[in-house]
Amino acid sequence: MRAITNADGQPVVQALIDVIKANRDHLSDIDGLIGDGDHGVNMAKGFAMAEARLAGGTVSMAEAMDTLGFILMSEIGGSMGPLYGNLFIDMAATVKNVERIDAAAFGAMLKAAIGAIQELGEAKVGDKTLMDTLVPAEAAFAAAVAEGKSFDDAIDAMSEAAEKGKDSTRDLVAKIGRSSRLGERSRGVLDAGAVSCYLLLSTMGAAVKERLTDA
Repeated sequence: MRAITNADGQPVVQALIDVIKANRDHLSDIDGLIGDGDHGVNMAKGFAMAEARLAGGTVSMAEAMDTLGFILMSEIGGSMGPLYGNLFIDMAATVKNVERIDAAAFGAMLKAAIGAIQELGEAKVGDKTLMDTLVPAEAAFAAAVAEGKSFDDAIDAMSEAAEKGKDSTRDLVAKIGRSSRLGERSRGVLDAGAVSCYLLLSTMGAAVKERLTDA
């Protein structure tokens, strides 16, 4: 069975750190069109803090993800810090005691991510938020697994759905957060949270695929 060893999964979290740092300005530029313009700055700050905390050690994927989540939740301002913090903490808890993360465990992580966001608010698909990326990505992954497709193919399906979900926010009117005050003026612009969620999911998928081995 194809799976990634949890104990060797810290590089997956490092890949998440790298992609957010690399896209700091891009995310802030997108956010600046209909929001405060600080999404990329705040995210990069939190992910860099996690990188410093994890430097020099070797921990599991779950432990590294939990560290990242705790820092985002407790030390980063704005709305996205607590959201992503809760998301990563709940994802980490799902696989805390799992030795090898297979497709079933990965799918459970995605479900936990959705649950974490739902715990903190009422955002749903169509509201122009990260849920427009996350929900279809999870659904595509689950459908691929249910159809008997490989872990690798299910990850590809997830990433493709995440990209489509991200792109769908361009034509939506914001219904959640500060950008919702703009009404129709929020249409025509991507949601920064949906973009960062796509970057994280697609990067996580690629990093996991690189490390999959057969049991």
